[in-house]
Amino acid sequence: MKSAYIHIPFCHHICHYCDFNKVFMKGQPVDDYLDALAKEMKLTVQDDREILDTIFVGGGTPTALDERQLGKLVQSIQDQLNFNSESEYTFEANPGDLSKEKLAILKDAGVNRLSFGVQTFNDELLKKIGRSHRAKDVFESIENAKAAGFENISIDLIYSLPGQTKQDFIESIQTAFSQGLVHYSGYSLIIEPKTVFYNLMQKGKLLLPGEDAEAEMYETLMEHMEKNGLHQYEISNFAVPGYESRHNLTYWNNEEYYGFGAGAHSYVKGMRQSNYGPLKKYMEPISSGELPIMDAHKVTLEEKMEEEMFLGLRKTKGVSVRRFEEKFGRNPMQIFSSQLDDWTKKGLLKTDNDTICLTRQGRLLGNEVFQSFIGVSNH
Repeated sequence: MKSAYIHIPFCHHICHYCDFNKVFMKGQPVDDYLDALAKEMKLTVQDDREILDTIFVGGGTPTALDERQLGKLVQSIQDQLNFNSESEYTFEANPGDLSKEKLAILKDAGVNRLSFGVQTFNDELLKKIGRSHRAKDVFESIENAKAAGFENISIDLIYSLPGQTKQDFIESIQTAFSQGLVHYSGYSLIIEPKTVFYNLMQKGKLLLPGEDAEAEMYETLMEHMEKNGLHQYEISNFAVPGYESRHNLTYWNNEEYYGFGAGAHSYVKGMRQSNYGPLKKYMEPISSGELPIMDAHKVTLEEKMEEEMFLGLRKTKGVSVRRFEEKFGRNPMQIFSSQLDDWTKKGLLKTDNDTICLTRQGRLLGNEVFQSFIGVSNH
């Protein structure tokens, strides 16, 4: 086991597009939750003292915790998990949430990577999507983070937002570059059920730029990143070489990882598991020494091979035939020959002796390609 994901479900504010497992912080049993989390880590890890390569604390908004709670969280991570200064230790953060005191707590605890949910630098759009921060908060947070000694900083941008133009997105990208960071992620807006945006869309009150504009914005994102010396190593992720997110690569390399916290997913000893999402349901089993697992699925060899393909193809370098054979003793070119032929003819995939990867055109239609590998290999 090389990686651990830790989920903090609390937010001061819920964004209009978010469907992650999260709750309003006010009046929530935050301390009880942190105690349960520490106990879950202890129960799970027990004898495994292997040094973790990556730890990722996400949410919700981990930085919504106050200084004391944040201190408590990083202390229990330190007590229960084994990592060292070589490990990549990331915290997701909200611009405007990170006081200098909180930054110092994270830095002292060994956190060495921050990921800010910026989404856009256009204040009007920030309001429209229900974000509580404004562009000035982003500049201030990044400046404070750098001053506190953080250099591995990433920001997320979202495109295809309601009323967003291509020009507007270009301005956000350029503003992002002005911050001189080592990692950027760019995602297209996805309208998920049970969100404010979904309800508006159902009523015909959400005006989105549309598929063509979305594809153009993605093309623009790739061009600008390339021009600025950032390497696209995954469909939505760009980094100065050497600053790729090692944690996310764990997922795309189809490797196993721990998942702690309400609603967290894990992949341990060939089992894909997910925890209960509601806080009470999550905390109850832990209080009697049980793990809060809602469901568990033993991944079959066929499923592992399919996952290797559709996760691995997210990476620009694609799937290594040699690595696939080492892992599964089978050749993907044979198992998936019809999909590979089909997409190669359509110009969305390319293959050479050892790699199968998306073409630039393929990145625009990645989801269609990925879906074609699901439920295939057992026929």
